[in-house]
Amino acid sequence: MNLNKFWLRVAGISGISGALILFAGDMLFYYGPSSIDLRANMGHVSDLRIKLSGVAALFASWFYLFGLIQVYYAFKTSSAKARNIVIICFAAILTAYGVIHGAYVAIAVSSKLSVQHNIDIDTATALSLEVNNLMRLFIYPIFAVLSFVFIKEVWKGNTLYPRKIIFFFPLIPFLFHEPLKRILSGGARIIIAGGFFNLILLIFFVASTVILWNNNPNSE
Repeated sequence: MNLNKFWLRVAGISGISGALILFAGDMLFYYGPSSIDLRANMGHVSDLRIKLSGVAALFASWFYLFGLIQVYYAFKTSSAKARNIVIICFAAILTAYGVIHGAYVAIAVSSKLSVQHNIDIDTATALSLEVNNLMRLFIYPIFAVLSFVFIKEVWKGNTLYPRKIIFFFPLIPFLFHEPLKRILSGGARIIIAGGFFNLILLIFFVASTVILWNNNPNSE
């Protein structure tokens, strides 16, 4: 692909779209009018919502990965080693977003069956949750490496990003996840508890796209 201003913008919009699609997938799983218990809500959603949420993971992963073109461009002035670490780690995490969300279908189905057949929901979802949490353990060290290299390179001025992008990098809003869950209630708590990880990527890709909107790779 000949990267120009058009495709740079498309990449950013693609990352934004991936975040919105998977956030919608989260809400298809979790959002309910009368409860803030995410698993209980999954037990009462329709079969169609579960199917659409699962499919959302596939499309969101594609959009997310295409959005990385913008990050790759922004790191073109850094060392090849740093750029490759950032892209590989970012790609691994974004792929995991889709895989882990898709695996949540098993939790949703287990929750639904527990409601339909009056089975204890903790027992019904225990194995699915255990598998899901196990997959997450592989992502945390990758996220740590990504955060260290990304922030270091941006802070040292080795990228096309200004330092202010650090405030929009997922690590910073991630630190507010648990405090927000504790102080929010109702629908706001469902949105934060259920869709937070896609919202922090939405924030990042919006910031990245706005910052790089007028950059023209062909003129550099």
